[in-house]
Amino acid sequence: MQASYSVEVTRSFEKELRKLVRRHNEVKDHYNTVIGVLKKDPYNSSRAYPILKLEGIPAGEGQYRIRYEHFRFRYDIHGKIVYLKYCSLRSEKTYR
Repeated sequence: MQASYSVEVTRSFEKELRKLVRRHNEVKDHYNTVIGVLKKDPYNSSRAYPILKLEGIPAGEGQYRIRYEHFRFRYDIHGKIVYLKYCSLRSEKTYR
């Protein structure tokens, strides 16, 4: 399947990513993997990726979330452009 979406990042996303990279260098590799997935299937039509459409989140605030290991990336989709809005590290206490 050929990439049919382009991925852009917001300034706030870039800032959060830089903070995460300082403490978790592996996030760079995860970010590149996530970009590849979002270019191919941001709606998760194939159901092959850990992507959720978040309920109660309005457009423009990161309606979708993709999980990659213990990192979370939130994004919106407008036409053929995916806008990465937020990235974060899941707390280790979340599921305990």
